[in-house]
Amino acid sequence: MSLESVKSHFKKWDRDGDVMEFNTLSATVDQAADTIGVEPARIAKTLSFRGSEEQAILVVAAGDAKIDNKKFREFFGFKARMLTPEEVLEQTGHAIGGVCPFGLKNELAVYLDISMKRFDSVFPACGSTNSAIELTCEELYEYSLAKEWVDVCKGWNEEELKDCV
Repeated sequence: MSLESVKSHFKKWDRDGDVMEFNTLSATVDQAADTIGVEPARIAKTLSFRGSEEQAILVVAAGDAKIDNKKFREFFGFKARMLTPEEVLEQTGHAIGGVCPFGLKNELAVYLDISMKRFDSVFPACGSTNSAIELTCEELYEYSLAKEWVDVCKGWNEEELKDCV
């Protein structure tokens, strides 16, 4: 059902046929990178956090990025607390390993981390543990209905982004 909700979401842009389904797992960053044949940093992972209200917030980041608690707190005004797998499924409609900002069960705030901007394209999951789609950062922003680009991660090479700008 989750994969189908994502495909339905992409029909609005006539991109449902671009969703890739694999015979192997793509549930983790490393599995997805191996399956697709790209470096792990190009996997756009979706992280789910408790928001200031009842609703979760989603942060999509490059595969090699990690949440920087200080930056997160400064931007959002509260501590970064990840959802449990059960809460993720309840809030997004997607199980861990297929979480993405598309075809969501609830209307959630989506933020994109600048760690992805150093790539021409990235590969977010599509609602299952064996799916993905290749999108430019502009497409990811549009199709995810993101609120804005944020800088809340660490652990990735920020020099690469400066080289791209």
